[in-house]
Amino acid sequence: MRLAPEGYPFIFVFGLLTASAWFIAGLLPALVPFALTVFMVYFFRDPDRVVPDEEDVFVSPADGRVILIREVFEPDYIKGKAKEVSIFMSPANVHVNRAPCDGKVLRVKHNKGRYIAAYREESSLKNENIEMLIDSPYGGILVRQVAGFLARRAVCRKKEGDALKRGERYGIIKFSSRVDTYLPVEAEVRVKLNQKVKAGETILGGRKREVKPGLQERVPR
Repeated sequence: MRLAPEGYPFIFVFGLLTASAWFIAGLLPALVPFALTVFMVYFFRDPDRVVPDEEDVFVSPADGRVILIREVFEPDYIKGKAKEVSIFMSPANVHVNRAPCDGKVLRVKHNKGRYIAAYREESSLKNENIEMLIDSPYGGILVRQVAGFLARRAVCRKKEGDALKRGERYGIIKFSSRVDTYLPVEAEVRVKLNQKVKAGETILGGRKREVKPGLQERVPR
């Protein structure tokens, strides 16, 4: 099983506690740190994903559940209208984040803040977060990693000037959290509220699909 490197210190510490408890006090006292060790291995898992090869689409940057879809005015980076898609990540989800599209990292900014529950709308701007602006073939794409009530740290492995490929791993948020993605305003959002998504695999949106006169698009069932 592939693990995110950020998880190794946690696994080592709880593994050491398990061994120490077993050696000093026996099996029963070692069960709690052992369970925590198993949870850390599970939490920091980093499975491979099959990235869609469809052109002109954006993939989900996170595993989780879509909690917000709306059109907004983004004043700081895009400086215009955009479509925001927010994903809530529970402790049971994979927490490795992936790039929504190809592009070049223009800016990475860490913002200090609070630790409101990540599913609440105000957490997006008030909580500790890392914003990454991508210069893509479709214009500026903003991705925001938001720390939650349990999550105390987001990690962005990329820096300004780095190149990104769609579906590429670029960071992680430790424990429950949220990721906001700002797509071009003309993009067609292809997910729905409360839909479960997978990082690097689920298509968030893309160019609006043309429909020939007299024909209707097929609705997924």
